[in-house]
Amino acid sequence: MRDSQPKTIYLKDYQVPEFLIDHTDLHFTLADDMTTVRSRLSMRRNPESKTQDASLVLHGQDMQLQAVTLDGTLLSASAYKVDEESLTVASVPDSFVLECETLIKPQDNTSLEGLYRSASMYCTQCEAEGFRKITYYLDRPDVMSLFTTTIVADKAAYPVLLSNGNNVDSGENSDGSHWVKWEDPFKKPAYLFALVAGDLEFIEDSFTTCSGNDVTLRIFVEAKDLDKCDHAMQSLKRSMKWDEETFGREYDLNIFNIVAVDDFNMGAMENKSLNIFNTSCVLAKPETTTDAAFQRVEAIVAHEYFHNWSGNRVTCRDWFQLSLKEGFTVYRDAEFSSDMGSRTVKRVEDVNFLRTVQFAEDAGPMAHPIRPESFMEISNFYTVTVYEKGAEIVRMIAHLLGKDLFRKGSDLYFERHDGQAVTCEDFVKAMEDASGKDLSQFRRWYSQAGTPQLAVSGRYDEVTSTYSLTVKQSCKTVQETPKAFHIPLAMALLGEAGALRLQLQGAEPNPDSADNTELVLDVTESEQQFVFENIPERPVPSLLRGFSAPVQLHFDYSRDELMFLMSHDSDGFCRWDACQQLGVLALKDMIAAYQAGQDMQLEPRLLSAYQHLLSDESLDKSMVALMLSLPSEAYMAGIMPKADVQAIHIARMTAKVEIADQLQALFLQAYKANTLSQPYQANEQQIAARSLKNTALHYLMLSETEEALALCLAQYQQAQNMTDSMAALSALVNSSFEQQKQQALADFYQRWQSEALVVNQWLSVQAGCYLAGTLDKVKALMAHPAFDIKNPNKVRSVVGAFTANAVNFHHQDGSGYEFLADQIITLNALNPQIAARLLGPLTKWQQYKDESAALMRKALQRIMAQEQLSKDVYEVVSKSLNS
Repeated sequence: MRDSQPKTIYLKDYQVPEFLIDHTDLHFTLADDMTTVRSRLSMRRNPESKTQDASLVLHGQDMQLQAVTLDGTLLSASAYKVDEESLTVASVPDSFVLECETLIKPQDNTSLEGLYRSASMYCTQCEAEGFRKITYYLDRPDVMSLFTTTIVADKAAYPVLLSNGNNVDSGENSDGSHWVKWEDPFKKPAYLFALVAGDLEFIEDSFTTCSGNDVTLRIFVEAKDLDKCDHAMQSLKRSMKWDEETFGREYDLNIFNIVAVDDFNMGAMENKSLNIFNTSCVLAKPETTTDAAFQRVEAIVAHEYFHNWSGNRVTCRDWFQLSLKEGFTVYRDAEFSSDMGSRTVKRVEDVNFLRTVQFAEDAGPMAHPIRPESFMEISNFYTVTVYEKGAEIVRMIAHLLGKDLFRKGSDLYFERHDGQAVTCEDFVKAMEDASGKDLSQFRRWYSQAGTPQLAVSGRYDEVTSTYSLTVKQSCKTVQETPKAFHIPLAMALLGEAGALRLQLQGAEPNPDSADNTELVLDVTESEQQFVFENIPERPVPSLLRGFSAPVQLHFDYSRDELMFLMSHDSDGFCRWDACQQLGVLALKDMIAAYQAGQDMQLEPRLLSAYQHLLSDESLDKSMVALMLSLPSEAYMAGIMPKADVQAIHIARMTAKVEIADQLQALFLQAYKANTLSQPYQANEQQIAARSLKNTALHYLMLSETEEALALCLAQYQQAQNMTDSMAALSALVNSSFEQQKQQALADFYQRWQSEALVVNQWLSVQAGCYLAGTLDKVKALMAHPAFDIKNPNKVRSVVGAFTANAVNFHHQDGSGYEFLADQIITLNALNPQIAARLLGPLTKWQQYKDESAALMRKALQRIMAQEQLSKDVYEVVSKSLNS
């Protein structure tokens, strides 16, 4: 256990920096045993600071300070003070130049923050506070500086030397080393600094901006990965074009570089003009990459590029404002992905993730608003709340303002704050000023945690031909008395012939709807009633269309009404959601029967709905595949009090097997009809066909017939792309065909052992197997040569995949919890960020039945009892135990 509790940092205590850094000049000399960093900082007191006589305090850790020079004078040791986290110079003038020389060991830096080694490559990750591991600095986002960077390294070992901005000079030295100088013409905070040195090759392309500027585009990788870069390059060009057309944002330099790194804590990083990517987020080709990974690469390339404006040109004042850049940019990349593919499918996938993961976070001990009020370690707040819920907040603003006014607001935001470090309030204010709309109440979304609940009831009056909707909102939150949110509730009323024309009592017709069949209701009070006039029949309400707000909606639909919505609603999200709601009701029935020791019977309406989905060839194949997927075990656990994981798993598997047996002929027909003969393309049509085909294969394999096995083996052996190969392998791994399973796993590894990202998929499919005995196999995988606990991708592929494997992770003897605790204790010393992120499943201990909850809490207590806990792990564990 730590000797003292880490300090909590509060938003309310924010003060402007006491000093500013006008220019930062960095000089790196890279060597295998030690790296020397020399910094030259042109500094001055901040005129906006209330303290004009303060000592200079710079952030810094895990480095050796060699010398400090102030205005050319070498300071004696008595003139400054160094501790574990800072350098303090007691007396400095109002304007001065400070020079520091430090020594660091990137090769020993397993935290993967600051400057570190990934195999033979040097690279950086400075967000959020990694720069302080490189040199002493004011490492906060509201200190923005012009950077020049000179890198010196052995030319043979590190022929490529990269940093932010433009390459302005270079040369060679007599000792075999060479140097390159980079200059970034835009001010930036230290978290956007980047450096890469390695033996890399690149592909090159170009893009001409809307004003005629030619931009050189390069993606740097190890030579073996050069054939996996084209998709990312094309994604980048599509992103640049889309951002010009949709948001009017033009790229501002003549070069844009991407580098792929295998050891990386995150997905990617938007460093100005030098984006550093996890290899899993940039490398793609059909033989090694699934459809989902192709789409992920495109989305992440877009996300990091879009940050050039929403994050770089306009950055956040402090880390409490993290959603200012991340929520806005996630919204932007989601819109981009929607325009590149199926908007409905993208929306459903995003909502499914939000409701499963973010709603659970809102209900747990780490719940926080999208703009947190406090933290101990900022790395713990790179969360789905800040990112995905943050994007939903931006989406609601866009919904409330409409497309044109939202664009006007974003233009004003970028124009008003270009080159500044600002707040969430500044973003909302720009939207208000551009639109004239009052968003005062809406601001509560930024400061109140929790998922709002909407309880909606409807009543039809045949005499007056009116239909009344009563909406009550509530929210369980960390605030003592949460106030009512402003919630846009998109809705329609459906009759036998389709959507009915809507006239809200006391309101003008909706000008945004040509036929007045859809309205967005402004829910702003704890309880409101909306009355619709001239409704000729008893309607079925279609609510929260397009998932217009991140809320949990409760309406007492009958099962026949859900069937009606599935067949008649024009809103794709609502059709999918009706199917999910019917699935939830069916599974709840079966869970209750199992717990009572009774036979489990599948809801016949669900079987009928699935039969219709498989029989109607006019439907979107991707949507059919999504609708054929029962609510996940994680989602069911999140909506049930004191989740019984075993009962949920058994009920869900029983339902799936029954569906597979009853609809076997239709699944076989769907499989054959969607088996493609043309060459692979990662386009919407082919992805949809493969999605439905592999969903059908999954169900067919549940029957465990020899015919299904033959089909699965043939697909595995003949697959020309990784999507089909992994689908077949996954089906085999989760089957009882032990001999064929082991043969396929051995063959797969033998074939792909030199491809790290493919091996990660091989690890994950085994760690995610829901059959008994998986924990022992996971432990064996951790001893496999393909596993490296220092590599975050490997850890996520094995440990992360296992913790998502609910039935095995939550084994009744608590062995899964003990295993996770062991890994967290190990990783706490190696990579605290990854250790803290793995804690998520244990933090939700209160959601599970008492026996499981006690064992999960015991595992947390064992972690808490360890000496030298990092701030990252301490914060999560302490909040979890005290909740």
